[in-house]
Amino acid sequence: MSAAVEIIQIVVTIVGVGVAAQVLADRLRIPSVVFLVLAGVVVGPEGLGLIRPAVFADALQAIVGLSVAIIVFEGAFHLRIERIRGAPRETLRLVTVGALLSLVGTAVVVRYALGTAWDVAFLIGSLLVATGPTVITPITNVVPVRERVASALETEGVVNDVTAAILAIVTFEYVLLESAGLPTLVREFVLRFGLGILVGVTVAAVLWYVLTQGTQAVENAPQNARLMVLAASLVMYGVAEVIGAEVGASEAGIAAVATGGFVLGNTAIPYRDTIEQFKGDISLLVIAFVFVTLASLLSVADLVGLGVGGVVAVVVIAGVVRPAVVLLCTVGDQLTLRERLFMGALGPRGIIPASVATLFALELRPTDPEVATTLVGTVFLVILVTVVFEGGLARHVAQALDVIPMRTLIVGGGRVGTELARRLERRGEEVVIVERDQEVVEELREEGYLVHNGDGTRKDVLERAGIENALIVAAATRDDDVNLLAGQLAKNTYGVETVVARVNEPSNLDAFEDVDVEAISTSMSVAWSMDNVIERPGISQWMTELDRDGDVQEVEVSSAEHAGKTVAELSEELPEGCHIALIGHEGTNELPHPEDRIEMGDHLTLLGRKEAVREAIEYCTT
Repeated sequence: MSAAVEIIQIVVTIVGVGVAAQVLADRLRIPSVVFLVLAGVVVGPEGLGLIRPAVFADALQAIVGLSVAIIVFEGAFHLRIERIRGAPRETLRLVTVGALLSLVGTAVVVRYALGTAWDVAFLIGSLLVATGPTVITPITNVVPVRERVASALETEGVVNDVTAAILAIVTFEYVLLESAGLPTLVREFVLRFGLGILVGVTVAAVLWYVLTQGTQAVENAPQNARLMVLAASLVMYGVAEVIGAEVGASEAGIAAVATGGFVLGNTAIPYRDTIEQFKGDISLLVIAFVFVTLASLLSVADLVGLGVGGVVAVVVIAGVVRPAVVLLCTVGDQLTLRERLFMGALGPRGIIPASVATLFALELRPTDPEVATTLVGTVFLVILVTVVFEGGLARHVAQALDVIPMRTLIVGGGRVGTELARRLERRGEEVVIVERDQEVVEELREEGYLVHNGDGTRKDVLERAGIENALIVAAATRDDDVNLLAGQLAKNTYGVETVVARVNEPSNLDAFEDVDVEAISTSMSVAWSMDNVIERPGISQWMTELDRDGDVQEVEVSSAEHAGKTVAELSEELPEGCHIALIGHEGTNELPHPEDRIEMGDHLTLLGRKEAVREAIEYCTT
């Protein structure tokens, strides 16, 4: 078989297997990187032998480099400033102090578990600093944790990808090869980072000007915009690499694409929707190609050769170092202990460690094959174990730690929407507001709310706000047309379980009921409240006090332990200060009697002090 035919066969196999892995992952709601790594091992030389990456020869380094550039650019392009603002302040500690602690902790583990020299240990530690958006984002897409948790993890992934790539190159050149000491290492790290930022900002600025000021044929404008953004990501990488090579600062390209992607992603450019979709499709193909290709290079002999020390190293790095670093760096009131534990359990390594370790190994094998084997074996073993186990079990871990919240999306950040958000957040629910007025958006963000700027009747805006993970959508604007369309999209397009809408004009109530949206008439609600004050002042005062100090919640009985008990029996077991107000059974609600039997699936309305009600909900569902 000629080399050309073999390359065609390999590329077709990699793309086919990669796309199949992506589709399978989507169906099973498991991060695709799990299947991509396993697929690479299966079709590689030590598996079915369908692909042989060695056929690419010296070109493999360039192919991997350009592919990583597209992946990192796409990840940074989707990292919005508003997400960083929404990320807890502990994120800054994660990407600074956390990265340093991870480097040192991993190096110590490798040094004593595998018996390597300190320079090799620090080289491996610098590579394994990276978590990366290619492995974190697919997990946060299928595990709907709170926005602050996802933002922290994704920000850490994007920043640490760049940090690890540059740090590893500097460590390789100036520690392993004993070219210089620590001061030179720091200087070279800053040089590469600075060069990358300069190139990235410059190219992004030029592209922004061309996209916003340039004249293009109307029919070809979206296509041209997509192609220019793709070309710009490669130009950023190429220019930074070429200049870096001239001044002795190689691998500045990763910093360039990360910076340029972030800058472009947070500026007003035309055809953003089509650009994001196009870049996403390209990135999926590139991720599939790189992961399958690099996984196929994995040698079972390299892994087995690590022995028990390799297993110990992986377990300690993933099970001790990562959780300890996260717990230390996230001390504060922004994240709960359960969320911090979840973040500590989620530290899969991805493209950057795999690609850079492979390139190092190729360079080291002729002169120091033992170090090359230890390097690639350790890095790939950590990648394989963390991606497969942490990625595959992420949803189960999140469920066990109870960090998947009830997400409510509110369309409209006016007085009604803000008051609703305040009430829901006070109960510990995850709330996202969609508001089109930029001034209102900024005010709400200053008050601590998570807000997406945009039109709540547009699908792309709702999807960015997380409607696909929402259990409740509340349309609360002053415009009934907006509320109706937003409610209809939520109900019919996204299948949201509970959709409620504010109706400003009573004559529009029928239109909302026709699309199965729960309608709340503003005028009727105000009239009802005023009538309560006039005719039922005692109840009105009681409800006001309850709103301030108490809570009313509905919970479904899902534990066989509680089913079959009478109301009197269950009431005795509930926390003091909590009472059963109503029992819902097969669509009907009735006042409870002491002798009534509670059945599985019944809905109990609990009333009482806030803390007592929360404890009662947990008790009734476990």
